[in-house]
Amino acid sequence: MPSADRRLQPRRKPRQVRAELTRDRILTAAAHVFAEYGYAAGTTNRIAERARISIGSLYQYFPNKDAILAELLVRHIDRGTWTQADELDLSPGSLEATVRALVRDAIDNHRDDPQLLRIMIEEASFSQEVLDTIERHGEMRVGQVRGLLARHPDVHVRDLDTAAELIVTTVEMNTHMLMAGPRTIPVETFESELVAMVTRYLRGDQ
Repeated sequence: MPSADRRLQPRRKPRQVRAELTRDRILTAAAHVFAEYGYAAGTTNRIAERARISIGSLYQYFPNKDAILAELLVRHIDRGTWTQADELDLSPGSLEATVRALVRDAIDNHRDDPQLLRIMIEEASFSQEVLDTIERHGEMRVGQVRGLLARHPDVHVRDLDTAAELIVTTVEMNTHMLMAGPRTIPVETFESELVAMVTRYLRGDQ
Protein backbone atom coordinates (compact mmCIF):
# COMPACT_ATOMS: atom_id res chain seq x y z
CA MET A 1 0.00 0.00 0.00
CA PRO A 2 1.19 3.59 -0.56
CA SER A 3 3.12 5.08 2.33
CA ALA A 4 2.46 8.39 4.04
CA ASP A 5 2.41 11.18 1.45
CA ARG A 6 2.19 14.94 1.81
CA ARG A 7 -0.18 14.98 -1.17
CA LEU A 8 -2.78 13.43 1.14
CA GLN A 9 -2.64 16.12 3.80
CA PRO A 10 -5.60 18.54 3.89
CA ARG A 11 -4.52 22.02 2.84
CA ARG A 12 -6.59 23.85 5.35
CA LYS A 13 -7.74 22.92 8.85
CA PRO A 14 -10.80 25.11 9.47
CA ARG A 15 -10.78 27.33 12.53
CA GLN A 16 -14.15 28.97 12.08
CA VAL A 17 -17.59 27.39 12.16
CA ARG A 18 -18.34 28.41 8.57
CA ALA A 19 -15.10 26.87 7.31
CA GLU A 20 -15.81 23.66 9.26
CA LEU A 21 -19.27 23.45 7.72
CA THR A 22 -17.81 23.88 4.24
CA ARG A 23 -15.29 21.13 4.90
CA ASP A 24 -18.07 18.85 6.12
CA ARG A 25 -20.09 19.60 2.99
CA ILE A 26 -17.13 18.60 0.82
CA LEU A 27 -16.68 15.32 2.70
CA THR A 28 -20.40 14.51 2.63
CA ALA A 29 -20.56 15.30 -1.09
CA ALA A 30 -17.49 13.19 -1.75
CA ALA A 31 -18.99 10.20 0.06
CA HIS A 32 -22.08 10.40 -2.17
CA VAL A 33 -20.08 10.94 -5.35
CA PHE A 34 -17.66 8.07 -4.69
CA ALA A 35 -20.54 5.73 -3.83
CA GLU A 36 -22.52 6.77 -6.91
CA TYR A 37 -19.81 7.02 -9.58
CA GLY A 38 -16.94 4.97 -8.14
CA TYR A 39 -13.54 6.36 -7.29
CA ALA A 40 -12.13 6.72 -10.82
CA ALA A 41 -15.12 8.73 -12.04
CA GLY A 42 -15.62 10.53 -8.74
CA THR A 43 -13.79 13.67 -9.80
CA THR A 44 -13.20 16.79 -7.74
CA ASN A 45 -15.43 18.68 -10.18
CA ARG A 46 -18.32 16.35 -9.37
CA ILE A 47 -17.61 16.66 -5.66
CA ALA A 48 -17.57 20.46 -5.85
CA GLU A 49 -20.81 20.45 -7.85
CA ARG A 50 -22.50 18.17 -5.31
CA ALA A 51 -21.23 20.35 -2.44
CA ARG A 52 -22.45 23.48 -4.29
CA ILE A 53 -19.10 25.22 -4.08
CA SER A 54 -16.55 26.27 -6.69
CA ILE A 55 -13.69 23.96 -7.57
CA GLY A 56 -11.34 26.68 -6.33
CA SER A 57 -13.00 26.63 -2.93
CA LEU A 58 -12.63 22.85 -2.75
CA TYR A 59 -8.91 23.12 -3.46
CA GLN A 60 -8.54 25.52 -0.54
CA TYR A 61 -9.36 22.56 1.72
CA PHE A 62 -8.03 19.52 -0.14
CA PRO A 63 -5.31 19.28 -2.80
CA ASN A 64 -6.92 16.32 -4.59
CA LYS A 65 -9.50 13.57 -4.23
CA ASP A 66 -6.94 11.23 -2.65
CA ALA A 67 -6.73 13.59 0.31
CA ILE A 68 -10.54 13.70 0.52
CA LEU A 69 -10.78 9.91 0.55
CA ALA A 70 -8.05 9.71 3.19
CA GLU A 71 -10.02 12.10 5.40
CA LEU A 72 -13.18 10.03 4.91
CA LEU A 73 -11.24 6.98 6.06
CA VAL A 74 -10.02 8.82 9.17
CA ARG A 75 -13.59 9.77 10.04
CA HIS A 76 -14.81 6.22 9.44
CA ILE A 77 -12.20 4.85 11.84
CA ASP A 78 -12.93 7.49 14.48
CA ARG A 79 -16.65 6.67 14.36
CA GLY A 80 -15.75 3.09 15.21
CA THR A 81 -15.14 3.86 18.89
CA TRP A 82 -16.96 1.31 21.09
CA THR A 83 -18.81 3.76 23.33
CA GLN A 84 -20.97 1.19 25.15
CA ALA A 85 -18.19 -1.13 26.30
CA ASP A 86 -18.35 0.12 29.89
CA GLU A 87 -22.10 -0.53 30.13
CA LEU A 88 -21.99 -4.30 29.52
CA ASP A 89 -23.16 -6.88 32.05
CA LEU A 90 -20.13 -8.96 33.04
CA SER A 91 -21.90 -11.34 35.42
CA PRO A 92 -21.38 -15.13 35.17
CA GLY A 93 -23.16 -16.61 32.16
CA SER A 94 -23.12 -13.37 30.14
CA LEU A 95 -20.06 -14.04 27.98
CA GLU A 96 -21.98 -14.80 24.79
CA ALA A 97 -23.96 -11.56 25.17
CA THR A 98 -20.71 -9.64 25.70
CA VAL A 99 -19.17 -11.11 22.55
CA ARG A 100 -22.37 -10.42 20.61
CA ALA A 101 -22.23 -6.78 21.66
CA LEU A 102 -18.67 -6.52 20.32
CA VAL A 103 -19.52 -8.18 17.01
CA ARG A 104 -22.74 -6.22 16.53
CA ASP A 105 -20.94 -2.94 17.22
CA ALA A 106 -18.42 -3.74 14.49
CA ILE A 107 -21.21 -4.63 12.05
CA ASP A 108 -23.18 -1.47 12.83
CA ASN A 109 -20.12 0.68 12.16
CA HIS A 110 -19.94 -0.71 8.62
CA ARG A 111 -23.61 -0.69 7.61
CA ASP A 112 -23.86 2.85 6.25
CA ASP A 113 -22.59 2.43 2.70
CA PRO A 114 -20.90 -0.81 1.64
CA GLN A 115 -19.87 0.69 -1.71
CA LEU A 116 -18.07 3.59 -0.03
CA LEU A 117 -16.46 1.20 2.45
CA ARG A 118 -15.18 -0.93 -0.45
CA ILE A 119 -13.70 2.15 -2.11
CA MET A 120 -12.01 3.26 1.11
CA ILE A 121 -10.42 -0.16 1.58
CA GLU A 122 -9.31 -0.57 -2.04
CA GLU A 123 -8.38 2.97 -3.05
CA ALA A 124 -7.36 4.99 0.00
CA SER A 125 -3.70 5.92 0.27
CA PHE A 126 -2.43 5.92 3.83
CA SER A 127 -1.34 9.39 4.91
CA GLN A 128 0.39 9.79 8.26
CA GLU A 129 -2.90 10.96 9.75
CA VAL A 130 -4.61 7.78 8.56
CA LEU A 131 -1.78 5.63 9.90
CA ASP A 132 -1.88 7.42 13.26
CA THR A 133 -5.66 7.06 13.46
CA ILE A 134 -5.54 3.34 12.64
CA GLU A 135 -2.89 2.79 15.31
CA ARG A 136 -4.78 4.84 17.90
CA HIS A 137 -8.07 3.08 17.17
CA GLY A 138 -6.46 -0.36 17.29
CA GLU A 139 -4.75 0.28 20.61
CA MET A 140 -7.94 1.65 22.13
CA ARG A 141 -10.08 -1.23 20.85
CA VAL A 142 -7.62 -3.89 22.05
CA GLY A 143 -7.39 -2.15 25.42
CA GLN A 144 -11.16 -2.13 25.80
CA VAL A 145 -11.46 -5.81 24.92
CA ARG A 146 -8.59 -6.79 27.20
CA GLY A 147 -10.23 -4.94 30.08
CA LEU A 148 -13.48 -6.83 29.50
CA LEU A 149 -11.72 -10.18 29.31
CA ALA A 150 -9.81 -9.50 32.51
CA ARG A 151 -13.03 -8.76 34.41
CA HIS A 152 -15.30 -11.44 32.98
CA PRO A 153 -15.56 -14.59 35.15
CA ASP A 154 -16.34 -16.87 32.17
CA VAL A 155 -13.10 -16.12 30.30
CA HIS A 156 -10.45 -18.86 30.40
CA VAL A 157 -7.50 -18.05 28.14
CA ARG A 158 -3.77 -18.39 28.75
CA ASP A 159 -2.73 -14.91 27.65
CA LEU A 160 -5.14 -11.96 27.84
CA ASP A 161 -3.00 -9.67 25.67
CA THR A 162 -2.80 -12.20 22.85
CA ALA A 163 -6.49 -13.07 23.18
CA ALA A 164 -7.53 -9.42 22.92
CA GLU A 165 -5.37 -8.89 19.80
CA LEU A 166 -6.73 -12.04 18.16
CA ILE A 167 -10.36 -11.18 18.86
CA VAL A 168 -10.14 -7.58 17.66
CA THR A 169 -8.33 -8.61 14.47
CA THR A 170 -10.73 -11.49 13.79
CA VAL A 171 -13.87 -9.43 14.32
CA GLU A 172 -12.68 -6.30 12.49
CA MET A 173 -11.16 -8.04 9.45
CA ASN A 174 -14.04 -10.44 8.91
CA THR A 175 -16.59 -7.66 9.30
CA HIS A 176 -14.71 -5.53 6.75
CA MET A 177 -14.67 -8.42 4.30
CA LEU A 178 -18.36 -9.18 4.73
CA MET A 179 -19.69 -5.64 4.52
CA ALA A 180 -17.41 -4.42 1.73
CA GLY A 181 -17.54 -7.52 -0.48
CA PRO A 182 -20.34 -9.24 -2.38
CA ARG A 183 -22.87 -10.31 0.25
CA THR A 184 -22.82 -14.12 0.11
CA ILE A 185 -23.64 -14.69 3.79
CA PRO A 186 -26.63 -13.08 5.55
CA VAL A 187 -25.46 -10.64 8.22
CA GLU A 188 -27.47 -12.46 10.88
CA THR A 189 -25.77 -15.78 10.05
CA PHE A 190 -22.35 -14.14 10.04
CA GLU A 191 -23.01 -12.56 13.43
CA SER A 192 -24.22 -15.81 15.03
CA GLU A 193 -21.33 -17.91 13.71
CA LEU A 194 -18.67 -15.37 14.66
CA VAL A 195 -20.15 -14.95 18.14
CA ALA A 196 -20.23 -18.73 18.65
CA MET A 197 -16.62 -19.13 17.49
CA VAL A 198 -15.21 -16.35 19.68
CA THR A 199 -17.27 -17.41 22.71
CA ARG A 200 -16.02 -21.00 22.49
CA TYR A 201 -12.42 -19.77 22.30
CA LEU A 202 -12.79 -17.51 25.33
CA ARG A 203 -14.48 -20.21 27.41
CA GLY A 204 -11.65 -22.60 26.63
CA ASP A 205 -14.07 -25.15 25.15
CA GLN A 206 -12.35 -28.23 23.75
